[in-house]
Formats: sequence, C-alpha cells, structure tokens
Amino acid sequence: MTELNNITTRQFTRRASLGLIAAPFLIPDSVFGASGRKSPSERITVGVVGAGSRGFNLIDEFLKQADAQIVAVCDVDSFHHRDRPWGQGPAYGRVPAKRRIDKHYNSTSGRVSITDDFREICQRDDIDAVVVATPDHWHALCTLEALQNGKDVYCEKPVTHTFHEGQLVYREVAKQKAVFQVGSQQRSSEEFRRAVQLVRSGILGKVQRIEVGLPPGYDKPQGDTKVLTPPDHLDYDRWCGPAPKLPYMRARHHRWWRGHRAYGGGVLMDWIGHHNDIAHWAIRADSSGPTKVEAVGWTFPDTDVYDTPHQYEIRCEYEGGIKTSISSMNLLGTKFIGDEGWVHVTRGRLTASDKRWATKEFAIDVEDIYHSENHARNFLDCVKSRETCIAPAETGHRSITPGHLGYVSSSLGRPLTWDSKTETVVGDEEANKLLHTHQYRKPWQAGV
Repeated sequence: MTELNNITTRQFTRRASLGLIAAPFLIPDSVFGASGRKSPSERITVGVVGAGSRGFNLIDEFLKQADAQIVAVCDVDSFHHRDRPWGQGPAYGRVPAKRRIDKHYNSTSGRVSITDDFREICQRDDIDAVVVATPDHWHALCTLEALQNGKDVYCEKPVTHTFHEGQLVYREVAKQKAVFQVGSQQRSSEEFRRAVQLVRSGILGKVQRIEVGLPPGYDKPQGDTKVLTPPDHLDYDRWCGPAPKLPYMRARHHRWWRGHRAYGGGVLMDWIGHHNDIAHWAIRADSSGPTKVEAVGWTFPDTDVYDTPHQYEIRCEYEGGIKTSISSMNLLGTKFIGDEGWVHVTRGRLTASDKRWATKEFAIDVEDIYHSENHARNFLDCVKSRETCIAPAETGHRSITPGHLGYVSSSLGRPLTWDSKTETVVGDEEANKLLHTHQYRKPWQAGV
C-alpha cells in the first residue's frame, strides 16, 4: 500500500508523546497542493471505505471541501457498473474512484492509494477520518475498527445492520471521544429543519400523530436471479464478509443487496434513518424512543431471493400520547398532525394546512435548533472543534430502533413494550434475545 507523507498537528502531538518521532519532521509543500502551503491543522485527511454509488456521492462531497484531502479508497470490487450491464452507465469501484480523485487533485503521481482491505485504511497513522459507505452488514465492523484506531467516522445510514451493533458503535464513540456523523443528511436540509421548527414552535398545537412514509420494498427480483460465478474483478467472499455467503446473483448484489436480511434490512431500514429521524428530531426523541411498538400488515415477496417486507407498517406510541405510523402506505416523507394543523415535509417540498406556514417569510417563534447547511461540512467542522455533529451515533441508532423492533414484533407476532432508558423489551426475554442475536461468519467478529 502506498502512503502519503501527510500528518496533522493532532497526530504529530500524539506520536511525539508516544516517543514515535525522534528527529525533526518536515512536511513537503507538495502535500498541500497547488493552492500553497497550509498549516497541518487545517488539512483533514480522509479514507473512504466503499466506492459504490453512495460512496461516489460522498467522495464528491468531500472533494468540494478545501480543507479535506482524500488519501485512500477501499473497495472489494475494482470496477463495476452497479446493476447495469457491463460498460453501461457510470463506473464504480476502487479503480474509477482513484481516477476521479486523482483527476480532481490534478495528480499524475498516484497520490491516492487503493486497497481491498478496510483495515489498511483504518490503521494508517496519516488518516484523520474514515468515511464508511459499504453495504449495511459491514457498517459496524468498519466503524469499530476505525474508532479503535483513533479515527473520526462518517458512516452512512442506517448506522448499523443490527440493533446490538448500534449499541456497540455509539458506546465506542463515547469511549473514544470520537466525532461521528451518521449520513442522515436530511438534517442538513432547510425544508426539514423548518418542519422541525414549526413543530417545536407549537403552531400545530399538541402533536397527536406522526405519519412517516417510506417506499415499499421489493415485490419481485430486481435483476437476474441466475446463480453465477462471481466476476474476476470482485472478491465476493470478502464482500459477504461477516454475513452468510449466499449464492452470487445480480438480483442480490450491487444496488439490490438490501432485499435480503443477510446484508440489509430492506427498503424499510434503508429509509427509516431519513424520515423517522426527522420525526425523532422534531419531538425531541434523539436519546429516547417509543414506549410501544407493533408490526402490522407486513407482506413479503413471493420469492426466496429476498426476505424483507414489501408492504409494512410499524405503529409506535411515545410518551405524551404521540402515536406514529411508519409505513409504505403513508405519503413519502414525514407528516406531523396536531390539534391545530399539520405540516408535511419530504425532499424539496414543505406543505402545511395553513399555506403561510410553508413560506420562508413566515416567522417562527422557536428556540434555536442545531443548524447545518451541509452534512460533510458539518462533520469536518466538528472534527476540528471536537463538538458533536448534527447526526451523532446514538441519535442515528435511536432513529432506526423502531425498525429493529418492528422486525422482532413481526417475527413474534405480538406488540412490544419498550423501555428506551434500558433499551430492553419489558417482560419479553424472547424479544430481547432476538434483538441481541447476531452471528458473524468466521473469522470476522465485532471486536468489542
């Protein structure tokens, strides 16, 4: 693996205190690019794990930030076109990612290193922050490895694949005093922030009900179900990693992997970290959760390719009498219904029972809430300041907990009484066991 000779003030101080630097240390001007020499404390070095579609989105976001420098990329697939036929559409994987980054930095000297092993990135001393954009079943292991090696982490939602992993992650963040950002980027969007302000202002009256609308799951195979030999450019065994190694097929790989519980939680867990996250933000449930959860009307596809629900509803109750419905049958987005009006927000659009409320000119009398204009920018600012990001680890975990509980409720066929303080199902050991059961395929383990 090729490493850049790049180090931050924080890392330099840490190394010196450990006696790892015994001679004068010089940083070449070339490290800081054509714009001129910068103080090492101004430059945050970034490693990216996962170079699929979402990984490329995040690469582009971090490339826009002048004080961030992507120095390494990891992916177990060297070159692919996601779910499209070979050669059609954008190219993804570690090789196209390197080309994209090197082109941005106008580099011909191979400054960005690539690898197929995330541990190489997490263990590098010259990297400050790790971006995790892998499929869900890898989130926890990549994140924990990064945290335990002293890195700050930006991890895509859902923050983890299982409930137990979520607890491991947010507790490790606290232990390491790390900066952590969950990729629930709607918190950094104006329309969602304004919806939260409207709810908290009391203009809707007492909130009685929240309808969280998510897309339906896969009702049929989304690609070719023929069992194939994995292509040469893909290390499929490592792609499966800690999850079961199911027969390789395109209908269950790039883009469509989340349809099977081995790798993801379906569309339900894909989107709950967005729209239910906004519901929790508005009703101040970032560090708590529901008191009762019940899965209702779940239907599953008539295929063994996937085992996640096509249509679903999770009914929750919160302290104060607020009831929520998280469902594929609700209007996409988050709708807050009070005894004096309602407001609905989805990406790019805010509507309300009183049209004036949705206008920018309408003044809202509400206490300040966390304000972020850009999710990647917020993460980098907090890496420097050591303050808490707008979407920290425990917040992301709590936002998706109703989804985890929904799966348990559906499996057992009964409602669950939830104690959010202890994070346990009251009087139901069978349910608690399901929440904490997670077996990794050898030799992988959580490591905490």
